[in-house]
Amino acid sequence: MTNPLTTALAALGLMTAGMLAANAQSPDDLYAKGKSEGAFAFYVGGPTAPWETRAKAFEEKYPGIKVSIGGGFSNVLDKKIDAQLAAGKLEVDAVIFQTAADFVRWKHEDRLLTFKPPGFDKMDPAFKDPDGTFWATMINVVPYMYNTQKVADDDIPNSALDFLKSEFHGKIVTAYPADDDVTLWVFYHIVQKYGWGYMDKYMAAKPTFIQGHLGEQRSIGTGQNLVTFDSILDITSGLKRQGMPVDSHIPTVDPLPIWPLTGAIFKDAPHPNAAKLFMSWLLEPEQQSKLPTWSPRSDVPPPAGYKPILSYNVANDYRDFLTNQTQVIALRKRFEGYSGPIVNAGGVR
Repeated sequence: MTNPLTTALAALGLMTAGMLAANAQSPDDLYAKGKSEGAFAFYVGGPTAPWETRAKAFEEKYPGIKVSIGGGFSNVLDKKIDAQLAAGKLEVDAVIFQTAADFVRWKHEDRLLTFKPPGFDKMDPAFKDPDGTFWATMINVVPYMYNTQKVADDDIPNSALDFLKSEFHGKIVTAYPADDDVTLWVFYHIVQKYGWGYMDKYMAAKPTFIQGHLGEQRSIGTGQNLVTFDSILDITSGLKRQGMPVDSHIPTVDPLPIWPLTGAIFKDAPHPNAAKLFMSWLLEPEQQSKLPTWSPRSDVPPPAGYKPILSYNVANDYRDFLTNQTQVIALRKRFEGYSGPIVNAGGVR
């Protein structure tokens, strides 16, 4: 005999699922609304060339929506956005930044739209806000990088200590830790393991500091420098495609730092539907599988030749680190005492 309660609960479940499906915005719905908006604008931190390629692919799939990209350093663009928000004249719909603390702050200030794009439920909690106000668009990793023509296989570093070897004196490079959030976090993990005495030895090896990872990593490709523990994997992959003699190496002694390149849509976005469509498209498996790095989605395979990212020995506390602002401010000041102010300016193109 059929249980009336079971039947009623099943019917309620079907009604709820139907209501959720009816209220969900499909890509076709978002496209219709986004096309009427006609545009989508976002700021992105870091090299802009890959994003220009993605924007072109999006425009080809969704004609009628013109994508505008503002590129630069995340810690410069965030201040530009804050000024726009304060003036009530927001010029962008969304951001994709490495400055994780900005997203926590903007959420607290109620500036972000709640939106869970495709694959949100497939992301590790460290890669997203549980409420859906921000989420990873890709997982960047910070392996070692070296010049393949000038560093022998036996000399490739496997720990931070290996960079202190005499053959690398005057040929080590990183971004400025006081300026770059990722680099600050990487240096922090090194001194946590090896002590602050490491920095005295590191500075005795006469390292070079360059603003931003693109300039830093290009200097290894040209042979000006030979090694870094501060590379971004997808930048290295791009330089390899350009023919530069560079490669990445995942350390076997120290943890591999990983961090989510985070995206969000603003509540006051001028083109909210186009923004939702772009972010949804970006996180579809088809687009995620084209990334030169790991997807935040556990159902998208890792890059060829690599394992799932969380199967490595990783440092995965990037957001927590950056939200401790008292510590971050103190660390910036202390590391600037080693590197000095920015002298070697970098770029994102």
